[in-house]
Amino acid sequence: MNENKPWYLSKTIWAALVSIIATLAAFFGITIDDGLRESLSSGLLQLVTAIAGIITIFGRVSASAKIS
Repeated sequence: MNENKPWYLSKTIWAALVSIIATLAAFFGITIDDGLRESLSSGLLQLVTAIAGIITIFGRVSASAKIS
């Protein structure tokens, strides 16, 4: 494991957050099954990746210096 990536692109982080949310939801009487947990994790990761791409493009377009 030699590659580095931002924490918000980690599927493990998003799965853990969904697990925490599911646990809190269960406390309030809302159940989330395993299939939905996996779907939520994947969907959130895709959403965050898309947002990161948009921010990257916006940053490059608004930059005042050339890439060299």
